[in-house]
Amino acid sequence: MICPVCKKDMFVVEYKQIELDYCHSCKGVWFDAGELELLLEAGGLKEAKQTLGDVLKLPEARTSEKKRRCPICTINMKKVVIGGEKGVMIDACIRHDGLWFDGGEVADLIKIISAKATGKKETESEIMGFLKDVFGG
Repeated sequence: MICPVCKKDMFVVEYKQIELDYCHSCKGVWFDAGELELLLEAGGLKEAKQTLGDVLKLPEARTSEKKRRCPICTINMKKVVIGGEKGVMIDACIRHDGLWFDGGEVADLIKIISAKATGKKETESEIMGFLKDVFGG
């Protein structure tokens, strides 16, 4: 798969049978449809479920940041903020192919979600350890 930001080849990283596409150059991560939910469930955060359908219902974020093209269908993606008012702005494929997180945004989202989930510090620690080991973030 080609990175929607820097146009370099991405490689697949597996975590608990979830395959994520990662760009070593810009540190971005692509989640195919359903993979973010699987990551949150694997980390014990299923109550924080973020389905692609729910994400696409969010209003378009106001930003001057250039729209990114979906690495699967090449259509411009929708920029949305997930994780609440002070959440993380990501790119979502309007054809439901998946979600794009720029470098560091997955870790930011996990921190926000873990802070909202009571008693989930171990989960945050586990997922953050994985992100640091694999994505260097």
